[in-house]
Amino acid sequence: QVQLVESGGGFVQAGDSLRLACVASGRTFSTNVMGWFRQGPGKEREFVSQILWNDGSTAYANSVKGRFTISRDNAKNTVYLQMNSLKPEDTAVYYCAAKMTRHSDWYAWGQGTQVTVSS
Repeated sequence: QVQLVESGGGFVQAGDSLRLACVASGRTFSTNVMGWFRQGPGKEREFVSQILWNDGSTAYANSVKGRFTISRDNAKNTVYLQMNSLKPEDTAVYYCAAKMTRHSDWYAWGQGTQVTVSS
């Protein structure tokens, strides 16, 4: 089992930046893909970004491409989401997630961290 703990959320103004962090512990060797999802008020959870532990390849939702950057620190078992030029529509609970391979299902989730962007 993998445990995921997010941090870094907060209340910011439009145009500001935030960096989220997700620390993985437990059976991390069974996980090669880490991702970020978000769920805004009254919305379904949606994919934001993902990164592979082994080669660092990344993917982004179109809505955040060019503004958000995902990165990893293998030594710290930590994945980051740098969020720049934040917009009110980025307001959501952000969740960290893990899966074994690029094509498998997400099987581990963090508790979420709230990001609120005020206009």
